[in-house]
Amino acid sequence: MNRINRVTAILIQLQSKRVVKAQEIADRFSISLRTVYRDIKTLDEAGIPILGEAGIGYSIMEGYRLPPIMFTKEEATAFLTAEKLVEKLTDTSTRETYQAAMFKIKSVLRLTERDHLENMEQYIEVIDSPYFSKTKNETAYLQNILQAISARSVINIDYFAEHSQQKTNRNIEPIGIFFMGRYWYLIAFCTLRKDYRNFRVDHIKYLSITTIHFEKEHPALRSFLSKVSKEKELHTIVIQVERPAIKYLGEQKFYNGFVSQKEVSDAIEMTFITESLEGFARWYMLFGERADIISPKKLTAIVKKNLEALSKKN
Repeated sequence: MNRINRVTAILIQLQSKRVVKAQEIADRFSISLRTVYRDIKTLDEAGIPILGEAGIGYSIMEGYRLPPIMFTKEEATAFLTAEKLVEKLTDTSTRETYQAAMFKIKSVLRLTERDHLENMEQYIEVIDSPYFSKTKNETAYLQNILQAISARSVINIDYFAEHSQQKTNRNIEPIGIFFMGRYWYLIAFCTLRKDYRNFRVDHIKYLSITTIHFEKEHPALRSFLSKVSKEKELHTIVIQVERPAIKYLGEQKFYNGFVSQKEVSDAIEMTFITESLEGFARWYMLFGERADIISPKKLTAIVKKNLEALSKKN
């Protein structure tokens, strides 16, 4: 990126939030802090009212506005791609909100960009999977949760716990949401359990934002996500599958943690990473007569145990 384009991009970045740290700019454009200072000085000399304080960051004086920013074709296409993902992976409220935002974005595009989007729309799709529920996100309450997080409001929920098959009512202090695998999750402080809990959002059967505000400063969402990933024990699995049987695995291999594969003599060696050896073992039994388990040995033992239990029933 040449310097003129970079300085323009920095100006746009400064308008994107209240305060932007010099290191954020340096990281985004892979430049030194010295170069950042020089670019900021260029904007200042051009008459842009930039406020800066050592150790805090830069901001643009309140009330200063630039004319509407034009998007490139690539940026407009990225919005379109995101719209397709939002349509499939979020709830009804979020979809409607994003669509409203897209209308506003399209309204400021040049005619050529609008024509480009209309043409590209037919070439981008996110396909529904037969293995995913088509209704799991319809009442996910994502916008309600985000509203409560922003307002620091306690929310009241009826929650169905899958492990106990019981529904409980509780007040929680929401911290953040994240999408993992096939589902949205909510991290919150549960006043019923007096501890932090991870809630699967589609298991929330009722949600109401209360008038209670919480003042406690909770840890950042990222710290919880790091803890969640460490708590999950992951297993690396290596199997060899006869070439003719590969076609029968289909897309299911991806839902069972497929990582990579390579040719080994007359077979295909496949590597998976999974949280559940038991779950993988049950899937493996569908085609096990055409495959061999290389590792771990524990998986072989689980498959044998399942086969013995099945033979006793028959």
